[in-house]
Amino acid sequence: MRRGLWLYIGGRLLQSLLVLWVVVTILFLLFRLAPGNPLTAYIDTTFGEEQQTALMARFGLDRPLHEQYLIYLGNLLRGDLGDSFRYGGTVVDQIMEVLPNTLYLTLTSLVAAYLVGVIGGIFMAARRGTRTEKVGIIFTLMTRAAPEFWIGMILLAVFAFKLRWFPSSGTAAAGTIYSSEIEKLLSPDFWQHMILPTFTLALYLHGLPLLLMRSNMLEVMDQDFITMGRLAGYSERRLMIRHAARNALLPVMTALTLGVGYSIGGNVVIENVFAWPGLGRLLVRAVTTSDYPLAQGAFFIIAVIIVILNFFADVVYGLLDPRVGSSDQAKAS
Repeated sequence: MRRGLWLYIGGRLLQSLLVLWVVVTILFLLFRLAPGNPLTAYIDTTFGEEQQTALMARFGLDRPLHEQYLIYLGNLLRGDLGDSFRYGGTVVDQIMEVLPNTLYLTLTSLVAAYLVGVIGGIFMAARRGTRTEKVGIIFTLMTRAAPEFWIGMILLAVFAFKLRWFPSSGTAAAGTIYSSEIEKLLSPDFWQHMILPTFTLALYLHGLPLLLMRSNMLEVMDQDFITMGRLAGYSERRLMIRHAARNALLPVMTALTLGVGYSIGGNVVIENVFAWPGLGRLLVRAVTTSDYPLAQGAFFIIAVIIVILNFFADVVYGLLDPRVGSSDQAKAS
């Protein structure tokens, strides 16, 4: 591997670690410098002053701010996100209980969105200048601009409450408890509950890959090698799919890596509209109940996922584009 690429990857790694440190610091200060007692939701009205003092000591909130910060960083490095004020258990346990649901929803929506986006982008590029392309662009821009909660509520009103085709909330029928993740994934009821939130998120996400793929396709179709292919007698379909689409796909795949992180962060709205027990819904509950350790942990996990996927996207782009490392090395010299 060329030296310039190693320097590029190392620089991106340092940037990622710096971003994580800034996020962690902001999270620490955000909750501790907020007005009021951070244990307000935890302390009962019958607690005496000694009991409140003992609770503050238990959670380390009686120490100076800089000591709390160092303890907080040390705990994070050990994977300890603290204990939940509301649920009593560890924050890690609470997050791991709902994180799979968020990942299922996110990955399924992204796969659907990018499949539709890539195919739709190729189709719209092939129909350049036609009424079909104009209608497709208008529809895509509308779904991209519309708020996620608005799309979700319309789908709920039509398909859940009016037509009663799909369940309106949760991951299973009332009283159903899955003994394992495998049982959940093999349950038709789980997938039926996931259709509406998945469709809502995919409808919102499909605009970026579709418009990006269309733009790349139009640019590639004007290249000389496509013109040479036409002169050689290749069919337009072969040129579009086997040559133009292959070259136009790289930026879309890079956007897919970024889209995973962004959609996990944006799932907060979707999960609350459909009462989907995921990380986003847990985060909202933690904030509304002043469960600061749980809110900090949820924010931190979302930030880690986004930063890791951004770093991964940078690495993939550097591996696939030989100009990246070379240009960075030229600037350094």
